[in-house]
Amino acid sequence: MGMRRSLFQILLWLLPAEVAHNLRMSLLGFVGKLPTGKWWLKVCHAPATEGLEREVFGVHFRNPIGVGAGFDPNGDRLTELASSGFGFVEIGSVVPRPQPGTPRPRLRRIRTADSLIDNSGYPSRGLEHILQNVRKRNKHTQNIVIGCNIGHLTASHIEDTVKEYLRVFRNMYQYVDFFVVNICCNTSSKRFEPRSRDAILELIEPLFEFRRGQLDYRPILLKISPDLTQEEVDTVIDILIETPLDGIEAVAGSLKMGQEYGGAITGAMLTERAIEMVRYIAERSEHNYPIIGSGGMMQPKDVERMMEAGASLVALNTGLRENGFRLLKKASRAVVESENREK
Repeated sequence: MGMRRSLFQILLWLLPAEVAHNLRMSLLGFVGKLPTGKWWLKVCHAPATEGLEREVFGVHFRNPIGVGAGFDPNGDRLTELASSGFGFVEIGSVVPRPQPGTPRPRLRRIRTADSLIDNSGYPSRGLEHILQNVRKRNKHTQNIVIGCNIGHLTASHIEDTVKEYLRVFRNMYQYVDFFVVNICCNTSSKRFEPRSRDAILELIEPLFEFRRGQLDYRPILLKISPDLTQEEVDTVIDILIETPLDGIEAVAGSLKMGQEYGGAITGAMLTERAIEMVRYIAERSEHNYPIIGSGGMMQPKDVERMMEAGASLVALNTGLRENGFRLLKKASRAVVESENREK
């Protein structure tokens, strides 16, 4: 069940990838300010919620299909994305201070493969700006689940990273519904990819400690690389089973696939690896833990297969950039039809 691009999407596709995305987000903000703009977004994009609602890690989702980190990194379009019918928005990667990212062009298309090469370096307006956006939830954003992806500040010293992740976690804790700890920050020249058990535990144990002292419970997930070895994936699954970790998001972009292109690959080239990893994690953990499937979700069929592989939720990013918001409604329909066939 493929998708034809709309005329608007074809026009965007002719532009450089980052220019196209910035234009889309600006237009989204413009539409959101119109008197009937939010209604129009709902009519055009929002799927019917019948058969889509679910509970995952104790949180109610109206739809299992959401927006992945990097699409709206600063949370500037939460109202418009909520009006469009997504089940959740993962903002970030959130870092303590503003950072510009790498020099442009930092997103390039592989047009023949429906994929992107990402060297963005996580441009961000920083924690304070993002806090201003998540503090002001309105009637439109009350019903959308907001996740916070915590990433590595490129300019920081490695010994400060644990404190910086904790700082973002503590400040965002009361304003978001779940957290994703990104241990695959690989789109800048200064990468952060802890892979050993000790390095990962050093990062997440302070978060568990802080959460134990809070009245409200916020789920914590790890976002992992598709380039992990079998042994490294097993280490992450062991951590999931043995600690208070709530789930895994798989996967980020692939540097291994992007070697000849000089960046992290996202998009259709990543689809099979992402689904394969989610299936393995789900089976080895006996389907006892939530998984957010991300990476390579370009077509409705990809989302359907990801859910069948064991994902509880699916996060879209490159698929929305390259194929448009119609992907949400079509993928939602595919998921409902697939689940109805299984009954």
